[in-house]
Amino acid sequence: MGSISKKYSIQAPAQKVWECLTDVKRIEQWSGSRCKMTNVEGSEFSLWDGDIWGKNTKVVTNKELVQEWYAGKWDHPSFVRFELDENNGVSILKLTHTDIPENEVKDIDFGWDAYYLEPLKLVAESI
Repeated sequence: MGSISKKYSIQAPAQKVWECLTDVKRIEQWSGSRCKMTNVEGSEFSLWDGDIWGKNTKVVTNKELVQEWYAGKWDHPSFVRFELDENNGVSILKLTHTDIPENEVKDIDFGWDAYYLEPLKLVAESI
């Protein structure tokens, strides 16, 4: 199993970045697709019209979001952890994604930047 780690500096307060991680309206704004999401621990979510789905296993508002992630025909979930720190209105968003099927790591790594984190950053910095 593979893993991915990323770190983004976002010119926005943690609360706005958190909105972009957990608020349906904001997620649909940056993803361009329908989603299901809440900021409630134990709740299920889906992104990109159900192409990605899972469960929020830990929720610490404006600080940490941990999720079980499924995609395609995976038998077991991968695990995603978002950590947020803020200093003087600038947020550092750290992503750790583990237990990824080895043959999908390269595509998923690209997807995090192109379809998730870069668009999320643009929206967070504009609201």
